[in-house]
Amino acid sequence: MLKLAKIFALFMGVVASASAFHLIELESGGAVRGEIVLERPQIYYVDLGYDVIEVPKASVKSLLAVDPETGAVVETAEVSTLYSLSAAQRDQPVREWVEQLGEAVGLIQTPTGLGSGFVIHEEGYIVTNDHVIAGENKISVTIFRQGPRELEKVTYDNVRIVAASSELDLALLKIETEEGAAPFKVVSLAAVDEGLREGQTVFAIGSPLGLDRTVSQGIISVANRVIGGRLYLQTTTQINPGNSGGPLFNLRGEVVGVNNMKIAAVGAEGLGFSISSRVLKSFLDNRDAYAFDPRNPNAGFRYISPPKAGPSKKD
Repeated sequence: MLKLAKIFALFMGVVASASAFHLIELESGGAVRGEIVLERPQIYYVDLGYDVIEVPKASVKSLLAVDPETGAVVETAEVSTLYSLSAAQRDQPVREWVEQLGEAVGLIQTPTGLGSGFVIHEEGYIVTNDHVIAGENKISVTIFRQGPRELEKVTYDNVRIVAASSELDLALLKIETEEGAAPFKVVSLAAVDEGLREGQTVFAIGSPLGLDRTVSQGIISVANRVIGGRLYLQTTTQINPGNSGGPLFNLRGEVVGVNNMKIAAVGAEGLGFSISSRVLKSFLDNRDAYAFDPRNPNAGFRYISPPKAGPSKKD
Protein backbone atom coordinates (compact mmCIF):
# COMPACT_ATOMS: atom_id res chain seq x y z
CA MET A 1 0.00 0.00 0.00
CA LEU A 2 2.85 2.38 0.82
CA LYS A 3 4.47 1.72 -2.55
CA LEU A 4 1.19 2.37 -4.36
CA ALA A 5 0.61 5.56 -2.36
CA LYS A 6 4.05 6.83 -3.38
CA ILE A 7 3.27 6.14 -7.02
CA PHE A 8 0.01 8.06 -6.77
CA ALA A 9 1.82 10.91 -5.04
CA LEU A 10 4.26 11.06 -7.92
CA PHE A 11 1.37 10.91 -10.33
CA MET A 12 -0.34 13.86 -8.64
CA GLY A 13 2.88 15.81 -9.05
CA VAL A 14 2.84 15.30 -12.81
CA VAL A 15 0.91 17.83 -14.82
CA ALA A 16 -2.08 15.98 -16.20
CA SER A 17 -1.76 15.40 -19.89
CA ALA A 18 -5.00 15.70 -21.80
CA SER A 19 -3.19 14.68 -24.94
CA ALA A 20 -3.14 10.91 -25.13
CA PHE A 21 -3.20 7.54 -23.47
CA HIS A 22 -0.82 4.72 -24.33
CA LEU A 23 -1.32 1.33 -25.90
CA ILE A 24 1.59 -0.88 -24.87
CA GLU A 25 2.24 -3.96 -27.00
CA LEU A 26 4.04 -6.71 -25.09
CA GLU A 27 6.60 -9.19 -26.37
CA SER A 28 4.31 -11.99 -25.17
CA GLY A 29 1.58 -10.89 -27.60
CA GLY A 30 -0.63 -9.18 -25.03
CA ALA A 31 -1.29 -5.46 -24.60
CA VAL A 32 -1.87 -2.90 -21.83
CA ARG A 33 -3.95 0.26 -22.25
CA GLY A 34 -3.45 3.19 -19.90
CA GLU A 35 -1.42 6.33 -19.27
CA ILE A 36 2.30 6.18 -18.49
CA VAL A 37 2.52 8.43 -15.45
CA LEU A 38 6.12 7.71 -14.51
CA GLU A 39 9.16 6.26 -16.26
CA ARG A 40 12.22 4.71 -14.68
CA PRO A 41 15.30 3.24 -16.44
CA GLN A 42 13.80 -0.27 -16.48
CA ILE A 43 10.09 0.20 -15.66
CA TYR A 44 6.99 2.05 -16.87
CA TYR A 45 4.31 2.91 -14.30
CA VAL A 46 0.97 2.74 -16.07
CA ASP A 47 -2.29 4.18 -14.73
CA LEU A 48 -5.16 1.89 -15.75
CA GLY A 49 -7.76 4.21 -14.27
CA TYR A 50 -8.41 2.02 -11.24
CA ASP A 51 -4.87 0.91 -10.43
CA VAL A 52 -1.25 1.67 -11.26
CA ILE A 53 0.87 -1.24 -12.46
CA GLU A 54 4.55 -1.75 -13.22
CA VAL A 55 5.47 -2.84 -16.75
CA PRO A 56 9.14 -3.87 -17.24
CA LYS A 57 10.60 -2.23 -20.33
CA ALA A 58 12.20 -5.51 -21.32
CA SER A 59 8.72 -6.99 -21.86
CA VAL A 60 7.52 -4.10 -24.07
CA LYS A 61 7.62 -4.45 -27.85
CA SER A 62 6.19 -1.06 -28.87
CA LEU A 63 4.29 1.98 -27.60
CA LEU A 64 1.37 3.72 -29.27
CA ALA A 65 0.26 7.16 -28.11
CA VAL A 66 -3.47 7.41 -28.91
CA ASP A 67 -5.70 10.51 -28.94
CA PRO A 68 -8.49 9.88 -26.38
CA GLU A 69 -11.10 11.78 -28.42
CA THR A 70 -10.50 10.55 -31.96
CA GLY A 71 -8.72 7.26 -31.24
CA ALA A 72 -6.09 8.19 -33.79
CA VAL A 73 -2.48 7.13 -33.27
CA VAL A 74 -0.47 10.21 -32.30
CA GLU A 75 2.97 8.63 -32.09
CA THR A 76 4.54 5.21 -32.43
CA ALA A 77 7.74 4.31 -30.61
CA GLU A 78 9.63 1.07 -30.97
CA VAL A 79 11.23 0.05 -27.71
CA SER A 80 14.90 -0.78 -28.15
CA THR A 81 15.47 -3.87 -26.04
CA LEU A 82 17.86 -6.61 -26.99
CA TYR A 83 16.23 -9.34 -24.92
CA SER A 84 12.75 -10.47 -23.98
CA LEU A 85 11.27 -11.83 -20.81
CA SER A 86 9.25 -14.98 -21.35
CA ALA A 87 5.49 -15.03 -20.93
CA ALA A 88 4.04 -17.37 -18.32
CA GLN A 89 4.91 -20.87 -19.45
CA ARG A 90 4.38 -24.27 -17.96
CA ASP A 91 7.16 -26.66 -17.05
CA GLN A 92 8.10 -29.11 -19.79
CA PRO A 93 10.48 -32.08 -19.95
CA VAL A 94 14.04 -31.21 -20.91
CA ARG A 95 13.85 -33.10 -24.22
CA GLU A 96 10.96 -30.89 -25.40
CA TRP A 97 12.80 -27.70 -24.52
CA VAL A 98 15.95 -28.90 -26.27
CA GLU A 99 13.99 -29.27 -29.52
CA GLN A 100 12.58 -25.75 -29.18
CA LEU A 101 15.67 -23.93 -27.90
CA GLY A 102 18.55 -25.78 -29.52
CA GLU A 103 18.69 -23.56 -32.60
CA ALA A 104 19.31 -20.49 -30.41
CA VAL A 105 22.46 -21.94 -28.84
CA GLY A 106 25.71 -21.66 -30.78
CA LEU A 107 29.33 -22.77 -30.80
CA ILE A 108 31.76 -19.85 -30.59
CA GLN A 109 35.28 -20.35 -31.97
CA THR A 110 38.41 -18.21 -31.95
CA PRO A 111 41.96 -19.01 -33.13
CA THR A 112 42.91 -19.97 -29.57
CA GLY A 113 39.81 -21.62 -28.14
CA LEU A 114 36.10 -22.23 -28.17
CA GLY A 115 33.01 -21.72 -26.04
CA SER A 116 29.25 -21.46 -26.21
CA GLY A 117 26.74 -18.64 -26.57
CA PHE A 118 23.02 -18.01 -27.01
CA VAL A 119 21.02 -15.68 -29.25
CA ILE A 120 18.87 -13.09 -27.45
CA HIS A 121 17.69 -11.04 -30.45
CA GLU A 122 16.50 -12.14 -33.86
CA GLU A 123 18.97 -9.80 -35.58
CA GLY A 124 21.87 -11.91 -34.33
CA TYR A 125 22.87 -10.52 -30.94
CA ILE A 126 24.48 -13.29 -28.93
CA VAL A 127 25.72 -13.53 -25.33
CA THR A 128 28.82 -15.37 -24.15
CA ASN A 129 31.58 -15.06 -21.53
CA ASP A 130 34.23 -12.38 -21.90
CA HIS A 131 37.03 -14.90 -21.36
CA VAL A 132 35.85 -16.83 -24.45
CA ILE A 133 36.57 -13.92 -26.80
CA ALA A 134 38.98 -11.71 -24.82
CA GLY A 135 42.00 -10.61 -26.84
CA GLU A 136 40.61 -12.01 -30.10
CA ASN A 137 39.77 -10.18 -33.31
CA LYS A 138 38.60 -13.18 -35.33
CA ILE A 139 35.43 -14.84 -34.03
CA SER A 140 33.04 -17.30 -35.67
CA VAL A 141 29.65 -18.57 -34.51
CA THR A 142 28.10 -21.87 -35.58
CA ILE A 143 24.34 -22.35 -35.31
CA PHE A 144 22.64 -25.72 -35.77
CA ARG A 145 19.31 -25.33 -37.58
CA GLN A 146 16.77 -28.06 -38.07
CA GLY A 147 16.08 -28.42 -41.78
CA PRO A 148 13.18 -30.27 -43.42
CA ARG A 149 15.05 -33.58 -43.36
CA GLU A 150 18.36 -32.97 -41.62
CA LEU A 151 20.28 -30.75 -39.23
CA GLU A 152 21.96 -27.81 -40.97
CA LYS A 153 25.26 -26.50 -39.63
CA VAL A 154 25.62 -22.80 -40.45
CA THR A 155 28.84 -20.93 -39.59
CA TYR A 156 29.07 -17.13 -39.50
CA ASP A 157 32.54 -15.62 -39.72
CA ASN A 158 31.57 -11.95 -39.66
CA VAL A 159 31.09 -11.44 -35.92
CA ARG A 160 31.90 -8.27 -33.99
CA ILE A 161 32.15 -7.51 -30.29
CA VAL A 162 29.48 -5.02 -29.16
CA ALA A 163 30.18 -4.89 -25.43
CA ALA A 164 32.44 -6.72 -22.99
CA SER A 165 33.27 -6.70 -19.30
CA SER A 166 36.16 -8.63 -17.84
CA GLU A 167 34.88 -7.88 -14.33
CA LEU A 168 31.47 -9.45 -15.00
CA ASP A 169 32.96 -11.95 -17.49
CA LEU A 170 30.18 -11.21 -19.97
CA ALA A 171 30.27 -10.23 -23.63
CA LEU A 172 27.71 -9.25 -26.25
CA LEU A 173 28.42 -10.16 -29.87
CA LYS A 174 26.63 -9.32 -33.13
CA ILE A 175 26.47 -11.72 -36.05
CA GLU A 176 26.56 -9.56 -39.17
CA THR A 177 24.33 -10.96 -41.92
CA GLU A 178 23.17 -9.76 -45.32
CA GLU A 179 20.06 -7.62 -45.54
CA GLY A 180 16.94 -9.76 -45.82
CA ALA A 181 18.49 -12.77 -44.07
CA ALA A 182 16.15 -15.00 -42.06
CA PRO A 183 15.78 -13.98 -38.40
CA PHE A 184 17.57 -16.02 -35.76
CA LYS A 185 15.77 -18.17 -33.22
CA VAL A 186 16.08 -16.60 -29.77
CA VAL A 187 15.75 -17.52 -26.10
CA SER A 188 14.03 -15.51 -23.36
CA LEU A 189 15.50 -14.51 -20.02
CA ALA A 190 13.93 -15.18 -16.64
CA ALA A 191 11.96 -12.29 -15.16
CA VAL A 192 13.79 -9.77 -12.96
CA ASP A 193 12.02 -10.92 -9.81
CA GLU A 194 12.19 -14.61 -10.62
CA GLY A 195 13.52 -16.44 -7.58
CA LEU A 196 15.49 -19.66 -7.83
CA ARG A 197 15.24 -22.31 -5.15
CA GLU A 198 17.81 -24.82 -4.00
CA GLY A 199 16.89 -28.18 -5.49
CA GLN A 200 15.23 -26.67 -8.58
CA THR A 201 15.91 -28.58 -11.80
CA VAL A 202 18.00 -26.80 -14.43
CA PHE A 203 19.77 -27.87 -17.62
CA ALA A 204 22.51 -26.57 -19.90
CA ILE A 205 23.04 -26.69 -23.66
CA GLY A 206 26.52 -26.08 -24.99
CA SER A 207 29.69 -27.40 -26.60
CA PRO A 208 31.96 -28.90 -23.92
CA LEU A 209 35.35 -29.75 -25.45
CA GLY A 210 33.82 -28.85 -28.83
CA LEU A 211 31.12 -31.54 -28.58
CA ASP A 212 28.32 -29.36 -29.92
CA ARG A 213 24.65 -29.68 -28.92
CA THR A 214 25.53 -31.36 -25.62
CA VAL A 215 22.77 -31.30 -22.97
CA SER A 216 23.39 -31.78 -19.25
CA GLN A 217 20.93 -31.65 -16.37
CA GLY A 218 21.21 -30.97 -12.65
CA ILE A 219 19.80 -28.87 -9.84
CA ILE A 220 20.50 -25.52 -8.21
CA SER A 221 22.76 -26.29 -5.24
CA VAL A 222 23.02 -22.72 -3.92
CA ALA A 223 21.21 -19.76 -5.47
CA ASN A 224 23.66 -17.08 -4.33
CA ARG A 225 27.26 -18.21 -3.95
CA VAL A 226 29.98 -15.53 -3.80
CA ILE A 227 33.37 -16.45 -5.30
CA GLY A 228 36.08 -13.88 -5.85
CA GLY A 229 33.64 -11.02 -5.31
CA ARG A 230 31.21 -12.29 -7.96
CA LEU A 231 27.73 -13.68 -7.34
CA TYR A 232 27.06 -17.10 -8.89
CA LEU A 233 24.44 -19.80 -9.13
CA GLN A 234 26.01 -23.04 -7.91
CA THR A 235 24.71 -26.06 -9.81
CA THR A 236 25.32 -29.78 -10.17
CA THR A 237 24.79 -29.43 -13.94
CA GLN A 238 27.92 -30.65 -15.72
CA ILE A 239 29.92 -27.64 -16.97
CA ASN A 240 33.18 -28.30 -18.77
CA PRO A 241 35.60 -26.28 -20.93
CA GLY A 242 33.55 -25.24 -23.98
CA ASN A 243 30.35 -24.79 -21.96
CA SER A 244 31.53 -21.31 -20.98
CA GLY A 245 29.08 -18.65 -22.16
CA GLY A 246 26.26 -21.10 -22.76
CA PRO A 247 22.78 -20.84 -21.20
CA LEU A 248 21.48 -22.45 -18.03
CA PHE A 249 17.71 -23.01 -18.34
CA ASN A 250 14.91 -23.77 -15.91
CA LEU A 251 12.07 -26.11 -16.85
CA ARG A 252 10.03 -23.17 -18.18
CA GLY A 253 12.63 -22.67 -20.91
CA GLU A 254 13.95 -19.42 -19.44
CA VAL A 255 17.63 -18.52 -19.21
CA VAL A 256 18.41 -18.25 -15.50
CA GLY A 257 22.19 -18.10 -15.83
CA VAL A 258 25.27 -17.94 -18.08
CA ASN A 259 27.51 -20.95 -17.54
CA ASN A 260 30.91 -19.76 -16.43
CA MET A 261 33.20 -22.23 -14.68
CA LYS A 262 33.63 -25.37 -12.61
CA ILE A 263 35.90 -26.37 -9.75
CA ALA A 264 38.28 -29.01 -11.03
CA ALA A 265 40.14 -30.69 -8.20
CA VAL A 266 40.84 -34.20 -7.01
CA GLY A 267 37.68 -35.47 -5.34
CA ALA A 268 35.56 -32.49 -6.48
CA GLU A 269 32.51 -33.25 -8.61
CA GLY A 270 29.27 -31.46 -9.42
CA LEU A 271 30.59 -27.98 -8.63
CA GLY A 272 29.53 -25.82 -11.56
CA PHE A 273 28.88 -22.08 -11.48
CA SER A 274 26.76 -19.78 -13.62
CA ILE A 275 26.37 -16.00 -13.73
CA SER A 276 22.83 -15.04 -12.70
CA SER A 277 20.45 -13.71 -15.36
CA ARG A 278 19.92 -10.73 -13.04
CA VAL A 279 23.58 -9.75 -13.60
CA LEU A 280 23.21 -10.43 -17.32
CA LYS A 281 20.19 -8.13 -17.64
CA SER A 282 22.06 -5.35 -15.85
CA PHE A 283 24.97 -5.81 -18.28
CA LEU A 284 22.64 -5.67 -21.31
CA ASP A 285 20.63 -2.72 -20.00
CA ASN A 286 23.86 -0.77 -19.47
CA ARG A 287 25.69 -2.07 -22.52
CA ASP A 288 26.73 1.44 -23.57
CA ALA A 289 28.89 1.59 -20.46
CA TYR A 290 30.62 -1.63 -21.55
CA ALA A 291 30.88 -0.70 -25.24
CA PHE A 292 33.84 -2.40 -26.87
CA ASP A 293 36.57 -0.18 -28.31
CA PRO A 294 39.59 -1.96 -29.84
CA ARG A 295 41.67 1.21 -29.39
CA ASN A 296 41.15 1.14 -25.62
CA PRO A 297 43.77 -0.98 -23.83
CA ASN A 298 41.17 -1.78 -21.14
CA ALA A 299 38.57 -3.05 -23.60
CA GLY A 300 39.34 -6.75 -23.56
CA PHE A 301 42.70 -7.22 -25.20
CA ARG A 302 45.32 -9.11 -23.24
CA TYR A 303 48.67 -7.57 -22.48
CA ILE A 304 51.72 -9.22 -20.99
CA SER A 305 52.19 -8.02 -17.44
CA PRO A 306 55.45 -6.12 -16.94
CA PRO A 307 58.03 -7.80 -14.71
CA LYS A 308 57.92 -6.82 -11.10
CA ALA A 309 60.85 -4.85 -9.76
CA GLY A 310 63.03 -6.84 -7.43
CA PRO A 311 64.07 -5.68 -3.96
CA SER A 312 66.44 -2.76 -4.03
CA LYS A 313 70.03 -3.42 -2.97
CA LYS A 314 71.57 -1.19 -0.42
CA ASP A 315 75.29 -0.44 -0.52
